[in-house]
Amino acid sequence: MAAASSELLTGWCLFGLSLLAILAFCWVYVRKYQSRRESEVISTITAIFALAIALITSALLPVDIFLVSYVKNQNGTFKEWADTNVTRQIEDTVLYGYYTLYSIILFSVFLWIPFVYFYYEEKDEDDASTCSHVQTALKYTLGFLMVCTVLLLIGAFVPLDVPQKGNSTEWEKVKFLFEELGSSHGLAALSFSISSLTLIGMLAAVTYTAYGMSALPLSLIKGTRSPTYERLENTEDIEEVEQHILRIKSKQCKDGRPLPTRDRRNLQQLEERLRTLRRRERHLEFIEKSCWTKFCGAMRPLQIIWGVFFILVALLFTISLFLSNLDKALHSAGINSGFIILGTNLTNPLNMLLPVLQTVFPLDYILITTIIMYFIFTSMAGIRNMGIWFFWIRLYKIRRGKTRPQALLFLCMILLLIVLHTSYMIYSLAPQYVMYGSQKYLVQHNMTPVDGQPGNVTTYVPKVCDADAPEDQCTITRTYLFLHKFWFFSAAYYFGNWAFIAVFLIGLIVSCCKGKKSVIEGEVDEDDSDISDDEPYVYYG
Repeated sequence: MAAASSELLTGWCLFGLSLLAILAFCWVYVRKYQSRRESEVISTITAIFALAIALITSALLPVDIFLVSYVKNQNGTFKEWADTNVTRQIEDTVLYGYYTLYSIILFSVFLWIPFVYFYYEEKDEDDASTCSHVQTALKYTLGFLMVCTVLLLIGAFVPLDVPQKGNSTEWEKVKFLFEELGSSHGLAALSFSISSLTLIGMLAAVTYTAYGMSALPLSLIKGTRSPTYERLENTEDIEEVEQHILRIKSKQCKDGRPLPTRDRRNLQQLEERLRTLRRRERHLEFIEKSCWTKFCGAMRPLQIIWGVFFILVALLFTISLFLSNLDKALHSAGINSGFIILGTNLTNPLNMLLPVLQTVFPLDYILITTIIMYFIFTSMAGIRNMGIWFFWIRLYKIRRGKTRPQALLFLCMILLLIVLHTSYMIYSLAPQYVMYGSQKYLVQHNMTPVDGQPGNVTTYVPKVCDADAPEDQCTITRTYLFLHKFWFFSAAYYFGNWAFIAVFLIGLIVSCCKGKKSVIEGEVDEDDSDISDDEPYVYYG
């Protein structure tokens, strides 16, 4: 039992260190993008907390896998201290952790973030009292609470039994996966609500992450245009626009009559264009003289190396995801089971690598953290390039040092949902690892002696755990059971993976065809106000 406590302590200590690192990362990340002129304490704290709680939940995945794997030796036998009670205690510890974190996520998504968002929306629209803003924000937040209540009720009472078709033995194995956590309505309600959010996260990942996985590496490889050359072009554009303005104004001076409506409209557009070009001129002048630009120029070879590395990682993920989905298409139990695979038939690079790294803790923890952070950075690249849209309407732009409080909340909400979906993405990339870690069980083999003596020799050979393993020999991770509590969500995730691959390939083609981006890409737009242009932001790229 002392050994069990030691293993638990090791796993949770590393989880605690990850928690501190996550909080520090979220603070730096949010502060980097929030507007210096319009920053608000409450929105900043909310954004940091929302992003942190999602990353902490993802950090629990390797701990879950580590703990279920460490109850067994590599030869397939249980460790001396790993009796039934200890194993159940370990499972319950992780399960309570998920209960807590997922409950906090529901509170954040359906209450806290909507309330803060609508509060600042009302604050921007009128100068009414704070009580009036709070009342209006609560009124809109009630709609989100109703949605949450409906999801919890559906999850509590929706039937989990799947119509049995085909081989009954196979379906008994599938039902075991669904019923492992018992018949708790509270768990089913929580799982259904989180799965619904994960489904939205899948749509965000298909939209932003898949595109960012191609846009980020190629932008690093291509680099940006020269600020000196851009400034020269911008100066020529300023002179051309000024000449057009003078020609239009000269028409008024000749005969004294007011300008026609068409000319007045053209003059207004040209003056707006001139203001934008002058703002670009100030930014380009600042960038051209910046020490940061000179440093980036010196580090250009390293930037290219990182870009090549990121595109290779993206291709590795895509190939692994394709092979995993192809395996499900060919060998799964069908759509009514959520495309559950009873054993791995087509392996992929990550599915082979992660179980090997898992035997040397914390190498798999480092790789999983790297994968999650890679998804975060590529998602951020996609959001920064595309902006936040509602169908054909662009709601917000995400820019370093200039993101409004409402846009910051939207950003962290999207990233929270994407990180929730990351757990299923990792399962898609490495299903064996997420289900059982490095667990093995003993299979009995009867062998005939080679010397011709009568009788058989019984031997026990270790085998990697899969769906064929006896229930009491392999422990399924709590993460996997949360992900597959409802088969129809798993089916939706399966088709979402195909969409993810398609969007990545389309984004790769588009990114290859695009030229180098401006050194001040997204920093100056025509719909920006002059007051927002008080000082160029120091970091670019």
